Amino acid sequence: MSGLKLITLKEGADAADVAGSLKALGQWVSLAQGTQQPVLVVEPHSSACTRELLMDVPGVADVLAPKSSHPKLDMLKGQAAIVGDLLIGGDSNPVVMAGPCSAESEEQIHELAAIAARAGAHILRGGAYKPRTSPYSFRGRGDPALKWLSEAAHQNGLKLVTEVMSEHDVCVVAEHTDMIQIGSRNMQNFSLLKDVGAMAKPILLKRGMAATLEDWMMSAEHLLAFGARSVVFCERGVQGLATQTRNMLDIGAVALLRHVHGLPVIVDPSHGTGRRDLIVPMARAGLAAGADGVMVEIHMNPKEALSDGPQAVGEAELNAICASARLFERFSRVSVRT
Repeated sequence: MSGLKLITLKEGADAADVAGSLKALGQWVSLAQGTQQPVLVVEPHSSACTRELLMDVPGVADVLAPKSSHPKLDMLKGQAAIVGDLLIGGDSNPVVMAGPCSAESEEQIHELAAIAARAGAHILRGGAYKPRTSPYSFRGRGDPALKWLSEAAHQNGLKLVTEVMSEHDVCVVAEHTDMIQIGSRNMQNFSLLKDVGAMAKPILLKRGMAATLEDWMMSAEHLLAFGARSVVFCERGVQGLATQTRNMLDIGAVALLRHVHGLPVIVDPSHGTGRRDLIVPMARAGLAAGADGVMVEIHMNPKEALSDGPQAVGEAELNAICASARLFERFSRVSVRT
């Protein structure tokens, strides 16, 4: 039994005692405010627990489950997302998505696709259109880059994921890619989500820079409601207090999505740290938490990259990440609790 639950108490039961018993079962419990009789609220991210087990707690009168705010997402619990003949999530093995921040040239993207395939990656990532903080930064090659990415991916036996930024580009991006990426800046761009969902393709949904887990899940619900076949969550870091890293990679959110909600989720340690020296260890941390894959930026010469060079790794680091993903294959088959 997952999701928000309300616990009503038997007459004379002590709310603190009942809450203590529920917490011992791994439940996150708080006392509801503004009710005439004591009511305990069990948060959605509590450990999975059957209604029968909760009803056996001394002092519990009833367990109520309000209607879910994301019913379509709940229906996908434990299911893998399908990208062509590739599975992400469920009982499938971890996948690796690798490629440049942006497709700089046809030659570059073909060389990097070959590197990704040699290392054992499954999906080529790369941007044709790049949302940048500065209006003076490199913003991608646009439509020609879509063709380069598609050809390079399929010539090397890889699937392709690339970002769409505008409603005007949805159809052309959907034509060239196997999986459409919604970037962090567009996570709550509901007009874009509607158009992307209507393409009936698998979606990679990056977390907004300051989005809560519920915000993120509701954006996924929008995509599914508008027709998306499946949604894979991508934890790419949120704004944190540390200045030594670009973002704070929220490993706890990965564990919650995977083990409590049973949803496919990958980590992006490139954006999550912004530091080449931290990408491999944080990729491993994400896999250890249950991530269904890793997305990483690669470049032949990161110092010369036109965008995000400091957070791109070379072939040696990519080999290490792919080896780690293979090492964690046996852990990916642990069943999700219901």
